[in-house]
Amino acid sequence: MPKVVSYTKGSIIYFEGDKDERIFILQKGTLILSSKDIESDATITEQIKTGEFFGVKSALGHFPREETATVLTDTTVISMGVTEFEQIFSKNEQVILKMLRVFSSQLRQIHKKTESVMNDAYNFSNPETGMFDVARCFYEAEEFRSCLDVCEKFLARFPNSPNTSEVAKLMKDASLHNDRQRKNVSTEDPSAAASMSSNALRMFDLPTFKRFAKTYEPGQVIISEYEPGDCFYLIQAGEVQLVKCVNGSNKNLDILHPGEFFGEMAILDDSPRSATCLAKSSVECLEFNKENFRLLVTGNPQIALILLKLFCKRIYDQKRRFRILLIKDKPARIADVFCLFAEMNATAVGNAEVSLRKFNTTISDVAHWAGISVEECRDELSKFSERRKIAIYDNYIVVNNINDMRRMVDSYYSMHEMDHRH
Repeated sequence: MPKVVSYTKGSIIYFEGDKDERIFILQKGTLILSSKDIESDATITEQIKTGEFFGVKSALGHFPREETATVLTDTTVISMGVTEFEQIFSKNEQVILKMLRVFSSQLRQIHKKTESVMNDAYNFSNPETGMFDVARCFYEAEEFRSCLDVCEKFLARFPNSPNTSEVAKLMKDASLHNDRQRKNVSTEDPSAAASMSSNALRMFDLPTFKRFAKTYEPGQVIISEYEPGDCFYLIQAGEVQLVKCVNGSNKNLDILHPGEFFGEMAILDDSPRSATCLAKSSVECLEFNKENFRLLVTGNPQIALILLKLFCKRIYDQKRRFRILLIKDKPARIADVFCLFAEMNATAVGNAEVSLRKFNTTISDVAHWAGISVEECRDELSKFSERRKIAIYDNYIVVNNINDMRRMVDSYYSMHEMDHRH
């Protein structure tokens, strides 16, 4: 059961970095949350109002606290665990939707900071130009199926655009190239698609959800960056790749798996799509529009909780990736990419000790995560290889000692802090 807890002036409810999965509601009194801005390192404070929740993101996401909660006057709070929160508030439509919108806004802000660091501000005022650039980006990368899909979406969304004739020409060229590519590529093994289908979420494997089902072929664009957001998706089988067109080339943002949602952020804040989502493999998913979004979330508490937890994880992950982009030293930045991979997933090689890690990634992937060109990344990784820090293969990279990468990153931050002091 939730507990009523009293704190005296000057008390700390929890510190930044604490592993604490309690969720709080301020009943009376005054308290502030203080944290460090990722980019400027300046202290940010936020005063919690009576009746507001705090500590939700880290509790639901199961990661360390990102802020310190300090009591300014004698204060009383209601404290509860994650399970209690789920039982009490999962059916509270107003609370859930408010949290989803707040988390969506926070995630959007982090995306904008990331864009600023990558020198790529969104042109939300002109989505037509943005979508046209995305189509050309895929064309230049010889990803003609994806280019074709974006062109089709453009013409459907903006039939009266002054760019219509150019888009139609690009679409025609992409179609010809796509036909040639398809002749040279063997069809996908049906048994592989069948095995992926077995991973579909059981909670959605009901007749009532069949009408929302959609399937996509490898390379097919599900959502195009800049187009209006009027649907969101739940992956039942396969993988969805999130990419962003930056300075004429695609940047990999993430790869999503069965059980994950995408596209929900635009539905919550009525903004254009912030990335292109395309099928990395054969994909089966459920498509929900704005009309049934509210009914789906409020009528299915479990889905609402999944969405809340997803936002918590994405906010944490995006901040983690943003920290990588802020590292000015390229070797340290690449080392932190490997640290991120180790946090996300990795496999030990043979019977080797835990410090030896194998990552199913390529030089191009590392370059995308590090926010540098493939050429720069290849040069830096060659230096790592010469020093026997890593071994590079066609489809994977082996890090001989992940602790060396962590020490390199820690050393960078130590030097960075010393420079700030002086």
